[in-house]
Amino acid sequence: MNVEIKIPTMGESVSEAIVSNLLKPSGSYVKADEEIVELETDKVNQVLYAPQAGELNWQVKAGDTVKIGQVIGQIDTAAQGKQAQAPAAAPSPAKPAPTPTPPPAPQPAPAAPISSSESARKLVPEFITEMKHPPSSTQPAAPATPLAPPATRKKMSNLRKVIAQKLVEAKNTTAMLTTFNEADMTAIMEIRAKEKDNFAKKYGVKLGFMSFFVKGVVAALKAVPQVNSYIQGDEIVQMHSYDIGIAVSTERGLLVPVVRGCDELTFGGIESALEKYAKKAREGTISVDDLRGGSFTITNGGVFGSLLSTPILNPPQSGILGMHAIVKRPVAVDDAVVIRPMMYLALSYDHRVIDGKEAVMFLVHLKQNLEDPTRLLLEL
Repeated sequence: MNVEIKIPTMGESVSEAIVSNLLKPSGSYVKADEEIVELETDKVNQVLYAPQAGELNWQVKAGDTVKIGQVIGQIDTAAQGKQAQAPAAAPSPAKPAPTPTPPPAPQPAPAAPISSSESARKLVPEFITEMKHPPSSTQPAAPATPLAPPATRKKMSNLRKVIAQKLVEAKNTTAMLTTFNEADMTAIMEIRAKEKDNFAKKYGVKLGFMSFFVKGVVAALKAVPQVNSYIQGDEIVQMHSYDIGIAVSTERGLLVPVVRGCDELTFGGIESALEKYAKKAREGTISVDDLRGGSFTITNGGVFGSLLSTPILNPPQSGILGMHAIVKRPVAVDDAVVIRPMMYLALSYDHRVIDGKEAVMFLVHLKQNLEDPTRLLLEL
């Protein structure tokens, strides 16, 4: 009996995939649940497993683009597994007798050294000949051999191609604009320094900055709901959930897993979710379900030292927040100049959905909650 191998559903926004690697060739015998093919989408790689044991036969090759539901191969369950017999080792040939090395040929006697005066006498006629018969100016000079600069070339992965396409699409299909503000991180840093040990004991994870930002974003989205919406056709869809995407950098590219229900999660719940996704990203086990949905995204270039940036939207979302490096700078506080740990905040937004007023109000509300975290506890 032949069992079909089909491309499964891989998320509501995924309609096709690329066969990146056939882990087992046609004609091989595979066991049930054995890894047989790796698929690459615009979000993640996904491995398919053999539905049953038998002989595998592919209808596609590596690099092919396939659709959801497409049959890409079959497994013949009636076939018996054949274990390849290793060929008998061929006898090693007898070593040939060593060939006697002939004696070295006699070297000619070195030429007598030429004195500097004799060298000059030999060179003067040649110099005079050059002066009498200079090279014609009409003859073009020999072109210099171009030196190729040191460089390496590497073919773009299919995932990187799709990421590039999506980024250009976001730039070309949205009216993207970025507005900026800054936040004094003194209060949050004091809370972290004071409570980090108690937090780690209770939740088993470290207290980072991201949970404060997630909670601050949720409060700002509630205050300015236009930012929590997107365009679909000729309609503006208003989201009433608070599923926040957190950009994670991996060797394969940027992934944005979604932390769901952030308005109901504790700080510990948010940090635990972030740690789980970071581990899955490092191991390459993030699924499409981990990435789908989300109404707003946060990206943190500060971990790499970025001081300021203009993040690109994550379609179809209408807003993305950029966090940056915390740098001590002189600022005015109560008519006095003091040194404070400051962070620049950047909000990129789709101007078709969000006006400048709403964008500024969002950042101001976020700034207030970061500089006075007690507002988060009171849901102000």
